[in-house]
Amino acid sequence: MQMLRGKGSVAVVCGVGNNGGDGLVAARHLFNAGVKTSIYLIGKASSLKPDPKTNLNILKKMKQNIIQIRLAKDLKGVKKADLIIDAIFGIGLSSEVREPYAGIIEYLNRSKKPILCVDVPSGLDADSGKILGKTVKANRTVTFVAAKKGFSKLDGPRVCGKIVVRDIGIV
Repeated sequence: MQMLRGKGSVAVVCGVGNNGGDGLVAARHLFNAGVKTSIYLIGKASSLKPDPKTNLNILKKMKQNIIQIRLAKDLKGVKKADLIIDAIFGIGLSSEVREPYAGIIEYLNRSKKPILCVDVPSGLDADSGKILGKTVKANRTVTFVAAKKGFSKLDGPRVCGKIVVRDIGIV
């Protein structure tokens, strides 16, 4: 992984929606590549949507520890990571970020660690570029198929960091 420069560890912070599922997939690939990976799930595994739940079950079969968290203080282990992957909220977010998510986002931003966002920085409206209360401030955002409209509007340019567009095999 380019942001790690070939060494280091990663903390993947996931929500229970599809963006969290993308984070779980990233964690699986990092683990398979030999990268020390910690996985933090905000909320209960029973709240996961079906696709993310499948990826969680795969990680469990791989004997990966998933740390379920409720509050920002539960993220203390993130400080040991060399890179944070934000997979909390995706393009479906349409309302203000509330607790405990607002506190978790603030904690990630204060960590002084490089942050890679999956698809969109959590807390940014992907269409308008408006910050919905709190947003992760990315060093890099890896998005799928095409850059989102909001990346170039309002607050988008300030919080997305370098934008990388990747194909995910949609036909």
